[in-house]
Amino acid sequence: MLIRTVAHEFLRRQGLTTIFGNPGSNELPFLAELPGEFRYVLGLHEGAVVSMADGYAQATGRPALVNLHAASGSGNAMGALTNAVYSRTPLVLTAGQQVRSAIGLEAMLSNVDAAQLMRPLVGWAAEPATAADVPRSLAQAVFEARLRRRPSYLSVPYDDWTAEADANTAAVLDRDVERSAHPDPAQLDRLVAELQAARNPALVLGGDLDTDGLFDEVTALAERMGADTWGAPSLFRLPFPNRHPLFRGVLPAGIAPIAQALEGHDLVLVLGAPVFRYHQHEPGDLLPAGTRLVQVTDDAEAAARAPMGRALVTDPGAVVRALLKALPEPPEQPREYTTPATPAQPRSDDVLHPEQVFAALRDTQPADTRYVVESTSTSRAWWRQIDLRRGASYFWPASGGLGFGLPAAVGVALADGDRPVVGVIGDGSANYGITALWTAAQHRLPVTVVLMRNGTYGALQWFADLLGTPDAPGTTIPGMDFTTIAEGYGVTGVQATDLDHLRALLAEPTDTPRLVQVDTESTRLR
Repeated sequence: MLIRTVAHEFLRRQGLTTIFGNPGSNELPFLAELPGEFRYVLGLHEGAVVSMADGYAQATGRPALVNLHAASGSGNAMGALTNAVYSRTPLVLTAGQQVRSAIGLEAMLSNVDAAQLMRPLVGWAAEPATAADVPRSLAQAVFEARLRRRPSYLSVPYDDWTAEADANTAAVLDRDVERSAHPDPAQLDRLVAELQAARNPALVLGGDLDTDGLFDEVTALAERMGADTWGAPSLFRLPFPNRHPLFRGVLPAGIAPIAQALEGHDLVLVLGAPVFRYHQHEPGDLLPAGTRLVQVTDDAEAAARAPMGRALVTDPGAVVRALLKALPEPPEQPREYTTPATPAQPRSDDVLHPEQVFAALRDTQPADTRYVVESTSTSRAWWRQIDLRRGASYFWPASGGLGFGLPAAVGVALADGDRPVVGVIGDGSANYGITALWTAAQHRLPVTVVLMRNGTYGALQWFADLLGTPDAPGTTIPGMDFTTIAEGYGVTGVQATDLDHLRALLAEPTDTPRLVQVDTESTRLR
């Protein structure tokens, strides 16, 4: 199946079968083999083309599709486009682009920096990075125009249209996105019916829920549904107690392992999270066969760009509360929280395994401790040992950019003196925000920094193994003593000599900042 075939079918399902345009050579591959129900409305200048589409969309109350000719046709359309912007008309503008191999050469009819050309007039603009992403990008253009009530723009290299679609491309055909300030009864009735009809539903919960203070309510919803519950991949806040018997962990951030994790679930309800924030490239099916997905989010852009599933753009909290009222209460049963596994042991007596460190934190710190975590290579060990049962207990760098952890721990401590704050920081990331120690000292904040020192960029070494580049330079950082660095900034720094010493240090209360350095084993392969 060709990319063009998938795009035509998506447009047909969305009711975008009338195309306004003035074609050039770059647009012909898209227009070839149009299904019989499509109608092409020819205009003799792009200004007239856009104005016709503008009037059509305003009269029908639906988005209209416009096909422009590369940069020249896009430029000709701009004057008329200003009218559509201020009338908030949801136009979907597509433009032909030179073949991919010729764009960098600036061959005739290349649209140089195509997405930038139409900004700031359009609300969203893009050029897909690959041919396989064209149908999903086209869907995003449609949904962005609909959700923003503003024109969107998509430039597509013309050789993409005749490329073969991959196995995941057709997932876009079943996409739908609805928006509501508050979910209306019909939307809720549909969602309740889907959940009640599901044989084995699952919940995927995003950090937005914890940000909005919904920790207890989503816990109650999971119990009401009796559903396996996951944290969304690339989780930056924890919206659910991780030792709850329904919690299945944080989803991995790869396409294939997510599908594997969700195997056996016929319906997946994603609340307050994108679908999905992938990281490592592990291709595969987007979802298991027979699995449907419904996303509820107030992030219109996240809903528009998702590659699969149905989305409802509304307040997730309102949906959670409505579902709690609509779904029957199960028989009351005591929660039996799961017990952490016995911590893994290091391969050398000179270091501790990260699981030993996290078990020590779990056993010595108050239950309401807030943890700011930026030790990226030890995530699996963290979730195997930690026990978090309150909202706003976990903070993680949402974009993956290093330098969040230490300053964020200081910020959390400044914001709330009623709960203890611990920063769990890797030596690779510590250097990006090390000056935050000075601020902690100046404000005499009772924050504990547990500095995990293994002399490497552990996550980078894991990726080197994944990508088959184990000889890449720049992945080790030996020879740093953070206790000395901390003292220079006015913060007490102590080296933990063994596990008993670490536990004793952590058990001591503090009313000033301190840094506890502990040498740990690299866990990138374990």
